[in-house]
Amino acid sequence: MKRLSGAIAALSLAATSLSGAPGWAQARAISQSEKAQGAQAHPQLLQQYGGAYGGAQDAYVARVGKRIAVQSGLSNSERDFTVTLLNSPVNNAFAIPGGYVYVTRQLLALMNDEAELAAVLGHEVAHVAARHSSSRSRTSTISSVLAGLLGVVTGNSTVAQIAGQAGQLYTLRFSRQQETQSDDYAIRYLSAAGYDETAMATVLASLANQNVLDQRQSGDARTLPQWASTHPDPASRVLRARQQAQRFPAGGERNRDAFLAAIDGMVYGDDPRQGVIDGRTFRHPDLRIAFTAPDGSTLANSPQAVSITGRTGQAQLSTAAFRGDLPDYVQRVFTAMGADAVRAPVRRTQVNGMEAAYATVRAAAGQQPVDATVFAIATAPSIAYHFVLVTPAGQGIGPFGPMIDSFRQLSAAEAGQIRARIIRVVTVRPGDTPERLARQMAYEDSQLERFLVLNGLRPGEPLRPGDKVKLIVFGR
Repeated sequence: MKRLSGAIAALSLAATSLSGAPGWAQARAISQSEKAQGAQAHPQLLQQYGGAYGGAQDAYVARVGKRIAVQSGLSNSERDFTVTLLNSPVNNAFAIPGGYVYVTRQLLALMNDEAELAAVLGHEVAHVAARHSSSRSRTSTISSVLAGLLGVVTGNSTVAQIAGQAGQLYTLRFSRQQETQSDDYAIRYLSAAGYDETAMATVLASLANQNVLDQRQSGDARTLPQWASTHPDPASRVLRARQQAQRFPAGGERNRDAFLAAIDGMVYGDDPRQGVIDGRTFRHPDLRIAFTAPDGSTLANSPQAVSITGRTGQAQLSTAAFRGDLPDYVQRVFTAMGADAVRAPVRRTQVNGMEAAYATVRAAAGQQPVDATVFAIATAPSIAYHFVLVTPAGQGIGPFGPMIDSFRQLSAAEAGQIRARIIRVVTVRPGDTPERLARQMAYEDSQLERFLVLNGLRPGEPLRPGDKVKLIVFGR
């Protein structure tokens, strides 16, 4: 979480008919208006996703992305495409009009070779090339329910921005037909670019396995990574992708060694500069703050906020400009949510020796009344943070009371102990097994399962000496 604000500009993907050779989209060249539209949205997308990752990994992704993007027919020049590796711990990839293509480092880490990277980026470019119409949504890892509930506080739908800021924002929702069509186009792009066409099937299989692992770890079968949640029915898509790949000659490039060399050392999961989540606890070494969410809660972090989805309510932690007046701060947070008419009484209190203030208003979500609370805590004369809480009517802070009570400041020693997880590529030695290597994974749970999914391996599949595999370890 950084001290950032703002929202993504809405982007228009105009629907158009497809023509030309069977199976191909006769892509219309990138227009000047689309270039302007993409250029306007690009810096806002970077802000929402923690910025570009930068360095050699970013440059590598850009080279691969441009190589595959020119196969779309949107442009014959690689210079017309801007491909960015985003510093984000969620699985997501997308493209927007104007030649802008994005993939998160978390999704990149799930891939196992360059052809899989090209397949994912090609799929996203295909949506733009085909001008797929969509019911676009700014979604986030905080449930869209929060946006809806907060919206009824004032009747102002723009308040949904606060929920958008709580997660990794930009996803596109397409029909099942459009998804499979983009898979087909991406496979053609792979062939035209000289890549192995089966890469689409293998990366989709890895995504399906990651979905299963995420669901098991969260205990919620409805919880899916961003990219997967907007790309339905992974099992059938894997089978279809395999069948489509058989239409092309075998022997394309995979470039596994180059890919693994490129991602070796890349941050995995939360970037400590944006705060880290360990179970139900959030800690930020730079801001020197921490809190623990209630039992059964799911936490998600973004550069703008931390979202908390609980069993009986939802919340987010963020920050805003603070001028030393906490009641004024609380009212300004409501106003920033679009609640210009809300003037709730503000109560003062303390949290672990820090001055605090809060207010609760009654709202209605459909036929259900709810309470919306802003709870602000000052950690310094010019620094404050606030929770926005949505609970059933009459509960006020309710189930989030222990979470607020847990909010505290970290000592320098505690902050210094927070380390990033990174990808480490190792060579399999004689006698190495998945079980043995998995014990090096920087997690206390599901070490073997994480290792298998990360490396696209099946349970019981042996390792061959000399092969390279990915581990997640703590950086120095």
